[in-house]
Amino acid sequence: MLRAFLLISILLTVAFVAVFGFRGQRSGAPPFELFPDMVRQMKVRAQSPLAFFADGRGPRAPVLGTVPIGYEMPQPQNSPSGAAPGLASTHRRLAFSVGTDYYDTGKMGTSWGTGIPIDVTPDLLARGQQRFNITCVMCHGATAAGDGITKQYGLATVVSLQDDRIRKMADGEIFNTITNGKNTMLAYGPNITVADRWAIIAYLRALQRSQRGTIADVPPDLRAELDKPAATKSEAKPEAGKQ
Repeated sequence: MLRAFLLISILLTVAFVAVFGFRGQRSGAPPFELFPDMVRQMKVRAQSPLAFFADGRGPRAPVLGTVPIGYEMPQPQNSPSGAAPGLASTHRRLAFSVGTDYYDTGKMGTSWGTGIPIDVTPDLLARGQQRFNITCVMCHGATAAGDGITKQYGLATVVSLQDDRIRKMADGEIFNTITNGKNTMLAYGPNITVADRWAIIAYLRALQRSQRGTIADVPPDLRAELDKPAATKSEAKPEAGKQ
């Protein structure tokens, strides 16, 4: 009984010291802390002097040509803009009459805009599929139905991107969500370039249409192919020189 009392007393004492510490004491020596306080970490404080630089200023102007993480260097108007590796060189920004910063922010004026501000081509969709499979599938699933592997491990807050709410959501708002995150979704702006964000959105729109496709979505000249028996479609063509 006495041993248990001593053990509990020691644990309570250690817990008290760890929580409250001795920050009220004055001393010229560095304090002893079980858990080092973050207020004493080495860092540059805003509007504070710093002896490391000759002019004594801590905050520094960005290096010439610096751009935010996830964004590209400005391009001439007549050259490919934001074309990520693997995209065709013909990709370009489209001109929008409202909101000149739509490509980088998703906004037209003060409202979320809609539309893919770069040419939607097979190359763009392939790039979007690749980036989606790398970054989004683990949570949202291969068909964007919100059934990714993370849901099996307890992340129950993942939404289905096939919901009508997301289908009707403006492209610019989805772009903003990818960039800055929302609710339990982290910001992916530092990890995904602007062009790739739009490629993902273009692929997502294709995924959404694929899950609710109707006969009206098939071009009239191709609808006859749907009526052919499966065996006819899958018949292998004879190799050259063989009968």
